[in-house]
Amino acid sequence: MSNIVVSGYYGSKNAGDEAMLAAMIEVLSDLDPKVNITVISANPKDTAERHGVRAVSWIRVFDILAALRQADLLISGGGSLLQNVTSGRSLYYYLGVIFLAQLVGTPVMLYAQGVGPVCGRFARHLMTWISNRASLITVRDKGSLGELQSLAVTRPHIEVTADPVLAIHPVDKGIGRAILRGYHADGAKPVVGISVREWREWRHYKQVIAEAADQIAEEFGARIVFLPMQYPEDVKVAELIAGQTKHPVTVLKDEYTTSELLSIAGNLDLLISIRLHALIFAGVMGVPMIGISYDPKIDRFMDSMGDHSAGNLQGITVEDLLSEVRRKWQDKEHFQAKNAELLSGLRVLAAHNAELALEIIRKKKR
Repeated sequence: MSNIVVSGYYGSKNAGDEAMLAAMIEVLSDLDPKVNITVISANPKDTAERHGVRAVSWIRVFDILAALRQADLLISGGGSLLQNVTSGRSLYYYLGVIFLAQLVGTPVMLYAQGVGPVCGRFARHLMTWISNRASLITVRDKGSLGELQSLAVTRPHIEVTADPVLAIHPVDKGIGRAILRGYHADGAKPVVGISVREWREWRHYKQVIAEAADQIAEEFGARIVFLPMQYPEDVKVAELIAGQTKHPVTVLKDEYTTSELLSIAGNLDLLISIRLHALIFAGVMGVPMIGISYDPKIDRFMDSMGDHSAGNLQGITVEDLLSEVRRKWQDKEHFQAKNAELLSGLRVLAAHNAELALEIIRKKKR
């Protein structure tokens, strides 16, 4: 039996990160049905119940050390763990977990990481020193590879793969349809989804999204639905924006599972999103998407889809956003076909992360 410890932003009610964990567990278990997975989590009880794995608290260092001593591999990822833009402290935490694994002789794989930006001389030096001692690194985009190259991370083998969530299978749309019906958001009208997040309490982008939502409702006769990816924080931001619209909009106010969010996304005609994994959910479900960038990971994902973001949070305008909506709306079938072709390749790369992880364990046990 193989023992794997997974370190990431889990147990914090972030739908994107929970989807990543679900996808990782799904693919690893498909490849090795006897694999034993322990997750380092902010809420071990929720993680254990939600994903059917063992979990230990992210603040209980001795429990983490005990799990690492018994492990054949530490997986650090996926997600944007190794950066210090959204949080100055989290980079040191995740590097600290990696260092603990190296301290007890457990191999480490950086798994489909979205790397950078890493700012500051000490942070960059520490990142280089610890990353160069990993057994293998996979990154989810070419931008992350470029960040590692700028950090002089050269010793482990590095592969560009894809976000783990891209390996997840599409789901039936019935659950999402029922959720929308419960909010009286179903029917003959087209549905445009919007996924937002708080960012530095900026007001500009919220006003832009509110005005664009009104114009989309008028121009396309569409129903506007806000999807929360981080609960309950995203609900609060959506309600702030909804309070600035002239036309009625629907804010989904509940916490949803990965399958439920995928199903809701599948019922949309178009998705506008600041959240990376909402864009990925739309892609998995064959829905045209428009990204608004607050972080390089949005631009990197849109680039992998042969596209670009509508703009960044600081400079986005109503006209920028509407221009992208019109472009995608006028040729939905073309964008759906193009996305499906690109995603088929990315899905294979996403699953390859798990194959590489298990190969490390096989080599260790020889």
